[in-house]
This record gives sequence, structure tokens and C-alpha cells, in this order.
Amino acid sequence: AGDRAGRGGAGARSAPRRAVSAVAAAEPLGWKFYDADDYHSPENKKKMAEGIPLNDEDRIPWLCVLHDILRSQDAVLACSALKKMYRLVLVSGASAIESNQPAQPGEKPALKILFVHLHGPINVIAGRLEKRRGHFMPSELLKSQFDILEPPRAPENFITVSLEKSLPEILLEIESAILQDEAFLE
Repeated sequence: AGDRAGRGGAGARSAPRRAVSAVAAAEPLGWKFYDADDYHSPENKKKMAEGIPLNDEDRIPWLCVLHDILRSQDAVLACSALKKMYRLVLVSGASAIESNQPAQPGEKPALKILFVHLHGPINVIAGRLEKRRGHFMPSELLKSQFDILEPPRAPENFITVSLEKSLPEILLEIESAILQDEAFLE
């Protein structure tokens, strides 16, 4: 596991396109796909179903579980890693909570993760969420996610891809970014 593990992508706000993009990106790489929503606790799912946004205390244990999954294998993870702290937890696990600091220049991160920030207008994402059936998170919570969103910035390892592109265009951008980063191909 060690150095190999955790190579993959995480992040997005539009769950339907997020999951489809992630599944399609995982397949040609031979990596396993995980949907972070499958790992929410029953309490988190209940809270969201009631229209109550999750807070950091709700999300941190969930993110630590996801970190453990990424640590064990090469994977693509569809996950709303909305805040910088959430992305730090995915990379470093619980230790990120204590330090709340990114890796120092030259310091190797715990996991090599390419965050794919799927960016799009709130009305486009809301329209897609409205079409989603049987999911515990109602579309009314979308605004709360936009309210806390901290888009990735350097020195985070990320790309931003427009949700308004076609699925093949999105996949090509993700694949190109992974193939250009030799650390993912070791």
C-alpha cells in the first residue's frame, strides 16, 4: 500500500455527474471506484434527509474512513471534499486535524491524491440533483454546500473541470492530468 495507495481523484459538488465521471475514470486505470456517500453514518444520512447540513464534527469521522480506504489501494473516490481541511484529512487522515497545516515544501504528503474540482453554476447542479431519486440528501442542501465551499488552490494537487463539458471531455481532462503526473504511474 504505502506509496502506491491513495492515488486517485476526489471532489465535486454535483453528485450525479460526480459519480458517473468517477466510475468512468476508474475503469481504464484499473482502479476501484468508491462513492463517499456510501460511507456516511446512519446519523449523517438522517440529518441530511431532514434538511440539516452536516458540520465539521459530522464530516471528520467520515473523511477519516475515506482516508483509510484510499490508503489501502489505488482508487477513484467521488466525494464532496468542500473545504481545504476536508481535503487535508483525505490526504493525511486524523493527523491533519491536529496540525491543520498543509505539507511543508518538499515534505511528501501521506497520500498522493489528485483532487478533481467539478465546477459549475448552482442552477445546473440543482437541476441535476432534482433528477436524482432515492438519495438521502435533498437538493435544498446544495446552497449550504456552496456556502462552505473552499475551491482548491495551490499548493493543493488539483484540476478544475467544468461540469458544462460533455462527459467524454471531462474524462479526457481527468485522464490527461493523471497520465501527466508520473507519481500516479509508479
